[in-house]
Amino acid sequence: MARGRRPGNTTEFMVGGIRVVLTKKRVKNINLRVKAPDGHIEASAPYWVGQEAVAAFVQEKSGWIARKQEALETFAMTAPTEASPEEIQAWRTAVEDAAPALVEKWEAALGVRAGKLAYRNMSSRWGSCNPKTGRICLNIQLAKYPPECLEYIVVHELCHLIERGHGARFKELLGSVMPDWKARRSKLR
Repeated sequence: MARGRRPGNTTEFMVGGIRVVLTKKRVKNINLRVKAPDGHIEASAPYWVGQEAVAAFVQEKSGWIARKQEALETFAMTAPTEASPEEIQAWRTAVEDAAPALVEKWEAALGVRAGKLAYRNMSSRWGSCNPKTGRICLNIQLAKYPPECLEYIVVHELCHLIERGHGARFKELLGSVMPDWKARRSKLR
């Protein structure tokens, strides 16, 4: 048995029509996550917290849960195999048309130079950056989101040309050039 695990630590129950999968583990607080594709809740809670307390917390957070579920329905990342060829081409065209101007604008603002731009239909990442070559890859599904989301991903990836990780220095750099980056990022969740 893994350290910190106890047998039978996962249960399922319903709260106001929402399926909740509760895992008891070594945590200090109750944590909630709205999960795709059906919008169910994955909760984690300390061993000593009862199911009733978790249910009350889910009820208390019902507004937040509803917003997250709505965003999930509206902006769900489509698995590459579920999209039609026409959808994929439309996404690719939209991102390929918009991204170069954004890259040029933000290269100047950050004092960096990107390498090759690539576009892919990815199921788990919005973008990637190879700091050695400067190659930036953008997920074509960004076309399904407001334009500020593509701009956020472009800036995020360009910041990796200066700071490789996602630590405090990276977040400070990102915040210095795009103060509303967290609001933009939240639209992608």
